Amino acid sequence: MAEIIDGNAVASSVHRELKEELAGISAARRPCVAFIRVGEDPASVSYVRKKERVAAEIGIESRLHVLPENTQQNELNALIDSLNADGGVDAILVQAPLPKQLSERDTFNRVRADKDVDGFSNANLGLLCQEDPRAFVACTPAGIVELIRRSGVNTSGRRAVVVGRSLIVGKPMALLLMKKGMDATVTVCHSKSEKLAEICAQADILIAAVGRPQTISADMVKEGACVIDVGINRVPSSSTKSGYKLVGDVDFENVAPKCSKITPVPGGVGPMTVAMLMKNTLAAYKRHMGI
Repeated sequence: MAEIIDGNAVASSVHRELKEELAGISAARRPCVAFIRVGEDPASVSYVRKKERVAAEIGIESRLHVLPENTQQNELNALIDSLNADGGVDAILVQAPLPKQLSERDTFNRVRADKDVDGFSNANLGLLCQEDPRAFVACTPAGIVELIRRSGVNTSGRRAVVVGRSLIVGKPMALLLMKKGMDATVTVCHSKSEKLAEICAQADILIAAVGRPQTISADMVKEGACVIDVGINRVPSSSTKSGYKLVGDVDFENVAPKCSKITPVPGGVGPMTVAMLMKNTLAAYKRHMGI
């Protein structure tokens, strides 16, 4: 049976390290992250609350701005511009998904690069491509790298397969695995990829980020592979009070016996996304304060 990579435990270690680092900094103010939420999507509400809670535990101030569902792009832009200009705000996070009348690309690019702790802007993605240390890296792939490193997974020369090509996970994940110091040989697969099962079965490190429940089956996984499951999918369940349960993109029960290491859902990648947001926020604060 595979070793379970405990994302909650690793995230707690990161929180503790950040709290200790911040406690050792003597400055006129604390770090500050501004959250923008448009509408009342229950998942977004819950996720922002979790981010606020973790920030408070570490010692990071958070400011929440809630806009109505029918907010127009110029109104959202005006709020972002005001936060860009606010010297007391180190980090800006716009909670996705946004209502359909708003452009996520335009919104992410509106955030000043040195406050874009989500790492979604063209500026930070460009810096990542250039392996520039100033880049803020998207929090989910950054969290995956942290899980891989702290779990002792060797990436150098290994074949890594990323299933999914999103701006949030797949594309930055591939760039991170290729960069110097990680040195993996990377293949990116997506909905149009031919022979997907065959390609996945060659992976030493398999990262599933497709957003479809249990897409990765046991026959798609190499013996001894490290499997990272990014998916969080709600599926009906008669055994839970809510009527649903959370599952990943990987058929965990049947895949786990073949792996050397695997992340669970929930409790794997998810907690690391928030931890990396806090790490990026502290880094932005240190830059702004000249520390």
